[in-house]
Amino acid sequence: MALRFYGSGAAAVFAPLESLSRSELVARRLTDAIALGLLPDAEQLPGEADLAGIFGVSTTTIREALSSLRLRGLIDTRRGRGGGSFVRAQGKISTEIVRDRLDELSLADLRDLGDHYSAIAGTAARLAAERATPEDVDRLTGVCDALEHAEGAGARRRADAQFHIEVAATAQSTRLYRAEVSLQAEVGTLLWLAFGDDESHRLTVQSCREVVAAIDRGDSEAARAAAEERVADSTARLIDLRLTLDD
Repeated sequence: MALRFYGSGAAAVFAPLESLSRSELVARRLTDAIALGLLPDAEQLPGEADLAGIFGVSTTTIREALSSLRLRGLIDTRRGRGGGSFVRAQGKISTEIVRDRLDELSLADLRDLGDHYSAIAGTAARLAAERATPEDVDRLTGVCDALEHAEGAGARRRADAQFHIEVAATAQSTRLYRAEVSLQAEVGTLLWLAFGDDESHRLTVQSCREVVAAIDRGDSEAARAAAEERVADSTARLIDLRLTLDD
């Protein structure tokens, strides 16, 4: 039956479901962690049984996921005493992973992701401005300082994600905090591409401090606007990068 019979609001309801299997979802989660540098080179992964418990899946699913990572050259598996699965993190591989992920998304997907990101970040910043204590402001300032001094795309991305999460914590909303953590996990790999050059990093730090200044003043609308502008900038950079993949 055509969607026009349901009205335009039904489009989101009837959007295609994510088609990834559980093993593919596990592989994607580990791949993202490797690309972001959360799992550094030579890091040993937990054993299959431990990973199964962590992800809440069967050991068969974990074996399938690890096999996929081995085929892509992201891990080595060694047998015998001292064996296990070890990360093979390489800058070139990480960049290819992220670009492949970005290539999977349409411009509409990126805009939708940006809208969601903006709604969460903006609301968290608005509430943070209304509820922050002086100690909260000091903590947020410290996170901005860490972002400013972070070196390399991976470290910068992690510091930026930490800033968003700390703002959500300052908002004193458990649901917003959980939503922000989940969102950072989803967009983290993509935004890795947007933190490479020094100029974009400088602008990111500047926007971070603008959010904190508004929170410190208790200006909820300015905090919301500054947070949404940060997200709009990141989204625009991702869309520009996505367009270059079609050239």
